[in-house]
Order: sequence, then structure tokens, then C-alpha cells
Amino acid sequence: MTLSVSLIVLCYNGLALTLGCLESLRRQNYPNCRIIVVDNASHDGTVEKVRDAFPEVELIANGHNLGYAEGNNVGLRAALEQGADALFLINNDTRLDPGCVSALVRALETKPLAGIVGPMVLTWDRPGVISSAGGQIDWRYADAANVGAGEPDRRQYLGRGVDFINGCGLMLTAAAAERVGLLDPRYFMYWEEVDLCQRVWEAGFDLWFEPSARMRHKASLQVSDLGPTTLYYVTRNRLLFFGQHAPADLKPLALARAWHGALRGVARHRRAGRYAHAHATIVAMRHALQHRWGFADPGIWSARASLSAAQRAGW
Repeated sequence: MTLSVSLIVLCYNGLALTLGCLESLRRQNYPNCRIIVVDNASHDGTVEKVRDAFPEVELIANGHNLGYAEGNNVGLRAALEQGADALFLINNDTRLDPGCVSALVRALETKPLAGIVGPMVLTWDRPGVISSAGGQIDWRYADAANVGAGEPDRRQYLGRGVDFINGCGLMLTAAAAERVGLLDPRYFMYWEEVDLCQRVWEAGFDLWFEPSARMRHKASLQVSDLGPTTLYYVTRNRLLFFGQHAPADLKPLALARAWHGALRGVARHRRAGRYAHAHATIVAMRHALQHRWGFADPGIWSARASLSAAQRAGW
């Protein structure tokens, strides 16, 4: 039986990237695909341009930015209602090789216990360099890392079970979604795919990295490149994830190291004059303590950063 696959692309602006991604989806050699684009209230003409250039695509326009987690959930629900067997979450800043979907479906067909499969992800500008060959969680150090990031791709990573799949290209089975639910909107963005993968694994499914499926992703490999808003969600959601999922015997150590790392980050950003980064981290820690999840207004740390800079300048 040929599995029915829904390709779900979430976008928030980035029109040129979205169009390029959809063109790569149009070239997929898998015969039983349908494409769903979910737009998180872009203001760059994405909805109109996608409708004109890709009339075969189902387009869902959200009234406002729901974030990565809930925005993708809109597409996941639509795909499940349409009876899809597999749900492929795809970032709009990616390009897929023509055989990517076919390779992932073959992996699902040969791994009946798999609930999630994911491709080899290569960097955007250097397609010979790995961005993610699956993910690994370090419970002692409260970390989740993309395996192979920054390494030349020498086909050294074989298909294997992994701890998580990078959310830029994650194929979820309908059976797993129906068992564990969808992405947790509390995360808004970042760490939500690690949480989903962990829940799928806890429900008894396997997580499989399939290197014959290949794609490129436009994302930095350096943590130092994170802006203050990204840093806020990464910091806060790291605390949420390990507070939820760390094994009982390792949870105190994991959370202590996560808090210590955040505090060191605050000090480091202050020394470098990155006041918005420092304040975003402080707000993230406070919100985690208060169990304030979901969207956070970036004006909070931006305003405080401006005040800090003014005070330093003696205004």
C-alpha cells in the first residue's frame, strides 16, 4: 500500500524562501503527496503569491502568528482530518532533494515501530557540510545537540535510532500523532520537536534517522549567532523540557546545570554589552519559574536593554 503523505510547510514572511521550498516539493518523486501551506499572518504577500504560483497547494491563512508549535498544529490537524498516513513538517527555509520523501516513506515501511523519521540535513551554503544527522540528548548536562553539525558529509552516519529529529524536516506517523497528540503550544518555538520526539518515544515508538533522505536548511550552526528573542525561547523552553522529561534521578543535576548555564550567559552578555541578550535570558528564567509559557513580547527585553545602555552612557 502506498502511504498518503501530507507535506506541511509553515511560513511567517520569507516569501522567496517559501517559494523555493515549494518548488522543491513540487519536484518530489513520491506519487502520493499533498502539500499544505500554513501562513502565520505574513505581511510580505506570501498568501497571494503562493496561491498564484502553486494553485495545487492547500493554503491555510492564520489570522495571527501562532508560533511554530501551534502554527504547525493547524496543518497537522488538517492532514489528519484528510486521512494522511504520514505528516511531514518542513521549514520554509529548506530545499529537499527530489527523492527525500520517497526515502523517508521507505524507512517507515521497513521500520514498523517507527513513529518519527527524519532526513540528513545539510547546510544551506555548503551542501557538503552536515547540519543535523539526527539528535542526541545529554540528560546530565541538560543539552540536546544535532549530531554531526559542522562536519563534512562523508556518508559516515548510517541509519539508526536517535533521541530526536530536527524540526526543520520531521515526518510523524498518524498513528503516533493519534497516540501522543501534536506539538505542545507552550513552547511557542524551539524545543517543541524535542518534546514531541520524547513523548513519541515514551509511548513505545522508535525514532529513526534516514541518511538516504536529504535536504538543506538555512540555519546557523553557532549558538553565539542567536538573537535575543531566540535566546529567550531557547533558554525558557530548555528549562521546561528538562523539568518535564529528565529522569527522576538526573533531574536535579540537569536543572541545576541548565540554570547555571543561563546565569553564566547573563554575565557573559553583560560583559560584551549585549544588554538585550542578557535581559532576554533573565526574563526567560523568571517566566520559567512563574510557569509562563507560550508567546512573550520581545519589547520586554528590548526596552530594558535600551535603559541599560543609556545608564551605562550616563544619560
